[in-house]
Amino acid sequence: MPNKSVKSKPSTYKESGVDIEKANAFVERIKPLIKTTARKEVLSGIGGFGGLFRFDAAKTKNPILVSSTDGVGTKLKIAQLMDKHDTVGIDLVAMSVNDVVVQGAEPLFFLDYLATGKIEPEKSVAIVEGIVQGCKQAGCALLGGETAEMPGFYPPGEYDLAGFCVGVVESEKLIDGSTISINDRVIGLASSGLHSNGFSLARKVLLEKGRLSVKDTVSGLARTVGEELLEPTRIYVKPLLNIFKSFPVKGLVHVTGGGFYDNIPRVVPDVCRCVIRRGSWEIPPVFSVIRDIGHVEEQEMFRVFNMGIGMIMVVPEKDAQEILDRLKGLGENACLLGAIEKRDENGPPVCFTDL
Repeated sequence: MPNKSVKSKPSTYKESGVDIEKANAFVERIKPLIKTTARKEVLSGIGGFGGLFRFDAAKTKNPILVSSTDGVGTKLKIAQLMDKHDTVGIDLVAMSVNDVVVQGAEPLFFLDYLATGKIEPEKSVAIVEGIVQGCKQAGCALLGGETAEMPGFYPPGEYDLAGFCVGVVESEKLIDGSTISINDRVIGLASSGLHSNGFSLARKVLLEKGRLSVKDTVSGLARTVGEELLEPTRIYVKPLLNIFKSFPVKGLVHVTGGGFYDNIPRVVPDVCRCVIRRGSWEIPPVFSVIRDIGHVEEQEMFRVFNMGIGMIMVVPEKDAQEILDRLKGLGENACLLGAIEKRDENGPPVCFTDL
């Protein structure tokens, strides 16, 4: 039984590790940042119980809402090792908006979730700055979010990120791969690096097996290991929306976890196979470094990483060159990866051939 005769000091939330005043101050600091992402459909400011977005039904006759949610994964470990937090927010947005746009949808709004043991204002603001930048690149509004301070759950200095995006597409313009057919062409859009996938393997190879630090330099890389790994994910929304206005796109693949082997079959019909030409694009040096240090086999590399191609398009043969020209005019490094062929019975859905 507790000793009732001894008067103890009243317990407070702040004493347990949660500082409400600091959290409120953080929200006030990020409000001007978030406001810069607003679209005309946004009705609410930050601080309400829910974000308000007026859906413009007049713009679409038969709208389909497309949603996606994701995180950044263990790439956050690299940000923490480098103490650089202003780009992982771009990765967070990219993983969801790139998934939404592959359905032909325009991302409308994004919400984020930041969980940490203790709010560190400067670090948290830097994270939100990245999220804001990602939303601007995607043209969507940062409608709201949540910051959870959970002392005792996360080790000091660590945090996790998750995000959620909603987009819209006209029913007849939905892209699902169902019209892909023999002789269609496969176009690849270059990645900016590893993006946000395969980091468990990359860290094991480079930091454990290779005994490298994020500050080390490696032959073949122009930057330090940390800088190379922390390069933010490329967001393909605006160039793809531009393409949708002028050209038919039959299928899109966001090359994330599962690489070429697991993602391409998600959109290519079972009767078809996707034939990729080796040497049709330049594989960034970071992938060769990981392969060589870790003695990783080629098939494993193409299953885990994007290998320099972050987005794949399947388009009609007659439009392929014009689409390539348009993409290059929009600043994308695009190339003709291969073609769609008839798939042999029990044959693989994805195969590679030499030029």
